Amino acid sequence: MPELPEVEVVKRSLINKTQNLIVKAVKINDGRLRYKINRNKVKKIIGLRFKKISRRSKYLLFFFSRNIVMLVHLGMTGKFFFVNHKSKKYKTSFYYDINEEKDKKHDRIIFDLSNNQKLIYNDIRKFGFIKFIEQANLSQNVHLKHLGPEPLSVKFNIKYFKNYIFGKKRTIKDLLMDQKFVSGLGNIYVNEILFFSGVRPTKKIKKLENFEIHKIINFSKKIISKAIKFGGSSIKDFSSSSGKKGSFQQYFSVYGKKGENCSKVKCIGKIQKIIIANRASFFCRKCQK
Repeated sequence: MPELPEVEVVKRSLINKTQNLIVKAVKINDGRLRYKINRNKVKKIIGLRFKKISRRSKYLLFFFSRNIVMLVHLGMTGKFFFVNHKSKKYKTSFYYDINEEKDKKHDRIIFDLSNNQKLIYNDIRKFGFIKFIEQANLSQNVHLKHLGPEPLSVKFNIKYFKNYIFGKKRTIKDLLMDQKFVSGLGNIYVNEILFFSGVRPTKKIKKLENFEIHKIINFSKKIISKAIKFGGSSIKDFSSSSGKKGSFQQYFSVYGKKGENCSKVKCIGKIQKIIIANRASFFCRKCQK
């Protein structure tokens, strides 16, 4: 599933391509996504202009004129293709190279734009979704209103962290995966954050020392910033609309490294793999306490 850095790269790669374009028509090939597409609401964006694209956690928000917002979650396999006026197709998401024959059967929604351009939402497994919301109702949207601060936000700080965990009996891995606590982190980056923080994923949050909390906060910010800089993680071939592939996976220190030697200097441990809440957790028993 795309995490915060990958969704941020998708956002950045589409901003300049869709800015001020007008939706001329919308073709729904298959509206049976995680939530069924509301065809009546789709009709309302025809003739409207793209004003901007933003991101909140793992959600993309496309703002149109007349204060309508298209909220998108990519699910497991959702992605956008952009087709320019020369019919050149650009990939903006995950999983495989462009293959017209294979892609076409999974193109769920096609937005015909001004200047003979197109925006295509493609989703093999159909776990993603697209909803249309009045901008005035955005803050109360069920998907957005309970999200915690983002890891790069100044609100994600030691005071917030300590207040949130007070009296709770959870593991640190479970906490960091909780979007109500901090939004946008997923399994890949949480593994990396805990490794560099020297904290075992099974550690109870009530046992965290102040210096460990500081490390978790700092490495959350550093690792997410670095991942965005390197275009996200190409676990299954990610690239932006410019064709540049994400390369952060080259810097993984623990994720997917089961049985390998720990990369920390002077550590003689090996990377272990366990399952927590049906998700793989990778860590070093020697240097993560």
